[in-house]
Amino acid sequence: MKLTLLAILLLLNSLACDVWAQARVDQDDDVIRVETDVTNLPFTANDKNNRFITTLEQSDIRVLEDGVPQRLFTFQRETDRPLSIAFLIDVSQSEERTLPEEKRAARSFIETIIQSKKDQAAIIPFTGSAFLEQGLTRDVFAIYRALERVEVAQPAYLGSGRALTGITSGPGMKRPPQEGSTAIWEAISLTSSEVLVKSPVQRRRAIILLTDGQDTTSRVKAIDAVNAALDAETIIYAIGIGDSKYEGVDRDVLRGIAERTGGRAFFPKKDVDLSSVFKEIEQELRTQYLIAYSSTNKNRNGAYRQIRIEVTNPALQKEQLKLRYRPGYFAKPLQNRER
Repeated sequence: MKLTLLAILLLLNSLACDVWAQARVDQDDDVIRVETDVTNLPFTANDKNNRFITTLEQSDIRVLEDGVPQRLFTFQRETDRPLSIAFLIDVSQSEERTLPEEKRAARSFIETIIQSKKDQAAIIPFTGSAFLEQGLTRDVFAIYRALERVEVAQPAYLGSGRALTGITSGPGMKRPPQEGSTAIWEAISLTSSEVLVKSPVQRRRAIILLTDGQDTTSRVKAIDAVNAALDAETIIYAIGIGDSKYEGVDRDVLRGIAERTGGRAFFPKKDVDLSSVFKEIEQELRTQYLIAYSSTNKNRNGAYRQIRIEVTNPALQKEQLKLRYRPGYFAKPLQNRER
């Protein structure tokens, strides 16, 4: 009788472990524990009329890393790769007039593109600090609720999200941002390093940045924010929007930070244009190619590597295609670690 009870207990324990393991898989279906030297590079192609080109073949292009041609082992058009998107929303007082429309457009975008059980999104409002109102989740209703909580700081942000930390002040650095200030570059850096980098590596990561581009108190530079995004393999889509009674929108800085990560900057002229901007971002995220290669440079020393994609098909060269992709990456040392 004792042996029979022991066998039953062991069987029940085994079943419980299987259920727990399956729940873990369902909760996080892309856990990666070993890094490889594979470089994944999504890109889009547009013609001179800004229409997406979806008929490219591998033989139409070549990839160079630091000027050295690379051998591709993956080339495919991707329309359903899981997404991890962080909505980074400027809630300084210069956004007071435009924030309600930003929230409406973002909600419509979420309804269209975030597919439950597959895609993830996070809501991160920021002023002098960035606040994690909602971490990456597949729960669309949780995203909606977090978006509704986002309000303009007067001058302090009064939401329930915890402040993201990780940038320390020191000799020669600015003091921590104060209430009523705007620290865009810190918000991008922390979102990349503390939120998006922790998402599974198979996902396409993106920041949708809504701001006027007027950074006042960041302790890091714009290039540091770019490097943090590149390190997290994150594309930035910047939407330049703000109130003209303040300093207006800094188009050059927003265009620069977006393009350096392989993204784009948008400058809607009217509130109604904001919805069309989100539609363009949606189309781009779902109309991309993915190429992958193992670099010929096996020196994994953390150095930056420059990437260039060239069109080699003579007929397509005449079309003056615009290829958009991140222009480089950091060669991380190979190591075993859970992502």
